[in-house]
Amino acid sequence: MKFLRELLAAILGVFIAVGLMFVILVVIISASTEDTAVSVKNNSVLELNLESQILDYAPKSSDPFAEIFDMEEGKIGLQEILNAIENAETDDKIKGININTLFVNAGTAQIQAIRDKLLDFKKSGKFITAYADYYLQSNYYLSSVADSIFVNPVGEVDFRGLSTEILYYKDLQEKSGVKMEVIRHGKYKSAVEPFLANEMSEANREQVSSFLNSIWNEIVVDIAESRNKTEEEINAIADDLLARTPQLAIENNMIDGELYNDEYTDKLKSLVGIEKDKKLNSLSISDYISTGKGRIKSSASDKIAIIYAQGEIIYGKGTLEVVGQEKIIEALTKARKDDKIKAIVLRVNSPGGSALASDLMWRELELTKKEKPLVVSMGNYAASGGYYIACNANEIFAEPTTITGSIGVFGIIPNFSELTKKIGVNAEQVGTNKNSFAYSPFKPMTDEFYKVAKEGVEGIYKTFVSRVAQGRNMTEAKVDSIAQGRVWTGVEALENGLVDKLGSLNDAVNRAAELADITDFGITNYPRYKTDFKDAFNPLSFIRMSKESILKEELGVENYQIYKNIKAFSTLKGVQARMPFELKIK
Repeated sequence: MKFLRELLAAILGVFIAVGLMFVILVVIISASTEDTAVSVKNNSVLELNLESQILDYAPKSSDPFAEIFDMEEGKIGLQEILNAIENAETDDKIKGININTLFVNAGTAQIQAIRDKLLDFKKSGKFITAYADYYLQSNYYLSSVADSIFVNPVGEVDFRGLSTEILYYKDLQEKSGVKMEVIRHGKYKSAVEPFLANEMSEANREQVSSFLNSIWNEIVVDIAESRNKTEEEINAIADDLLARTPQLAIENNMIDGELYNDEYTDKLKSLVGIEKDKKLNSLSISDYISTGKGRIKSSASDKIAIIYAQGEIIYGKGTLEVVGQEKIIEALTKARKDDKIKAIVLRVNSPGGSALASDLMWRELELTKKEKPLVVSMGNYAASGGYYIACNANEIFAEPTTITGSIGVFGIIPNFSELTKKIGVNAEQVGTNKNSFAYSPFKPMTDEFYKVAKEGVEGIYKTFVSRVAQGRNMTEAKVDSIAQGRVWTGVEALENGLVDKLGSLNDAVNRAAELADITDFGITNYPRYKTDFKDAFNPLSFIRMSKESILKEELGVENYQIYKNIKAFSTLKGVQARMPFELKIK
């Protein structure tokens, strides 16, 4: 009996402890909410700082611990930014916008979308000014939309044109004995080229040069228009680095003045209409969004669903930053069965990935299109597997600087046979049938295995081409002529028939409404990501978040991204429909 009493007491104690923890958690959340409440004051300036990672879709986390202990990576949704700027146009308390960001943590298409929204904002008559201690090309491109641009007197403007760099590993493989066995289709499918050669092929150089120039042309046209200069003048400034100092930048009308931060603050006060000794009411874009201004309110019963496919495509469930067929299919099924949802927009921002997962999503999209209008909006990327899932929509919208196409596939398998030979390791196999032992990374790839693997890659490529031909109403021969793994920008994709129109996500939504024959509608976003109770209280989640935070702090943001890319590449499974390479435009 004594043992039973002690056991019951222990169990009761555990329940009480859990209950107390829950109460404390609720109190902390309540206190945190109260402390961080934001209000928009009269004569406020909206500050646009975009150094947090910008995702097309960044719903608020449902993990209470991540939020309370500030362990979430900084993320902000593109559509929330655009909605906030639109709401600021008619907000009497917002007098203007201050672009004050050292860099923009976004892709070119996302930056262009924000810039276009700021152009709309200017029509309201409110001011936009920009300031930075120094300008990289990304924050300068965004800032060029402003009425006036200022820089620190000892700052600089790095304006030189676009470039990208690709590392090649053929010699490294031979020296180390670690080799990547490659099976591919497409002369432009260059994701695997660095493992096959020591220098860039002419086909790869052709495509890289083509899309870099296409993107650069968009940037030059926009800047030239805003700064009242010709495109030739902008290119001459880039060629000869004629904006490298504040003085040169002012002389060449790329910057309007050099000011220290306190002097710039005084200028903002003057624009708002308050005296220098008064406090400037400055409100960050994230705080403005937290007041509810990141949404466009609607009481309409009809809805359009926006389903976000952002990140690398994997076979599986998927997360906020990785596209898995399970979450996308779940979202499509819900949207299809909801009578209030009259049309669906698929927002694709993906360099591709698993060919199998891509085809499973393609199938579900094909079923969905038979019941409701389906429009695709392309973000920074909609390439390879990203284009695979986009190609069967009723209509496809791309941003001018979207990177798309890359219709091609490959398989890549590590092989350590040369390394094991060097260090004196030998692997022996025993099997029951001729092909029972398919492949060993410790033995050279056999001709028979390569033949079978090549058949698989060719089969998937043929399927990919047929999907595009069906969706875009082309012959397979025509698709093949613009495929072969080649990458295109949105402008180029429009010319060769891979997309229907150039436009934003909002343009795609409005077109979906037209196809559904509705004029008054609200927006509902998918997929929905929820944290299970058991996951929220799982101590391993703390370890995982802590590890990511430490790595990011120690390596720096850019090096941490390289680490993530290498880690992702090392875990590829199955045939891939991916971008030709990991692209970083500078």
